[in-house]
Amino acid sequence: MTTYVFCNFTTTETTPMQLQMKGLVTKNAGNRYEVVADSGEIYHCNVKGNFRLKGIRTTNPVAVGDRVDFVPSDRDGQPGYITAIAPRSNYIIRRASNLSKEAHILAANIDQMALIVTLAYPTTSLTFIDRILATAEAYGVKAILVINKTDLLDSTDDRQLLDAVSYLYDSIGYKVISVSAKTGDGIGALKEMLGGMTTLLSGNSGVGKSTIINEILPAAKQKTAEISIVHNTGMHTTTFSEMFALPAEMGGGFIIDTPGVKGFGTIDFDKTEISHYFPEIFRASADCRYGNCTHTHEPGCNVRHMIEDNLIAQSRYNSYLSILEDSADDKYRKPF
Repeated sequence: MTTYVFCNFTTTETTPMQLQMKGLVTKNAGNRYEVVADSGEIYHCNVKGNFRLKGIRTTNPVAVGDRVDFVPSDRDGQPGYITAIAPRSNYIIRRASNLSKEAHILAANIDQMALIVTLAYPTTSLTFIDRILATAEAYGVKAILVINKTDLLDSTDDRQLLDAVSYLYDSIGYKVISVSAKTGDGIGALKEMLGGMTTLLSGNSGVGKSTIINEILPAAKQKTAEISIVHNTGMHTTTFSEMFALPAEMGGGFIIDTPGVKGFGTIDFDKTEISHYFPEIFRASADCRYGNCTHTHEPGCNVRHMIEDNLIAQSRYNSYLSILEDSADDKYRKPF
């Protein structure tokens, strides 16, 4: 049985050093974090001091998946405090809003990201997909594309769209799997991809992340909600990030559930490197006339030539241009 322990939050350095402990952050609920100590006990802690990531202002300085040092409390019923974050092997980050340089870390120290999307009820835009995939490339995280709600794609046009989207991303080099959390179709194959790995689940609100988690881990009992009929969008059912352990029969591992997002703003991208995060554009750029080609106006641009020949998808190029626009110096407010 799991034992929950609370720690005391204080701003003074009065706790003996021998009480310093190490653990894994498994839940982020506002300014409170759940930390599983190496001993197996669960502690509730706040953050001590200000943490920074590459000088970027972040809404959550500590993320699910972080290894941390923390100090337990000498008082019952009080939260403790996290004193340090261990170096991260990687992380996924997004812009917190369209008017700020403030960022939000979705998760840290992950093996892969499963991007849950839908082609109907609601429809995930290709730009949204491309922005997250580019971020995964930038931060060294392998990405899987999971197309959910295939049971709703019953017309010929719907099935052709599914085939086209699957072919597009598969041809680029991404693993693509089609599932229906409602019928269970494809869930077994998805489990095989998740076993033994720490996987971040991400996607728009309403794409069925919580339903998929309940199919994989019924004990998680994640809340689900109906799609808004008026706007054909999802309702936020997950309000914080949380890590769940996968069973031994799946090979162990973890999945991290995160709140659904309506848009995905990129951050900390060098505009000269953005094309590197689109694998097919990066490969094609080797044959551009100029080594510093931005693929927007330069003569002898092989990327634009391949787009004209339908060898690179126009949708992917449009997404590339949208991230270039994000990187404009006057696009966002300066941090304060």
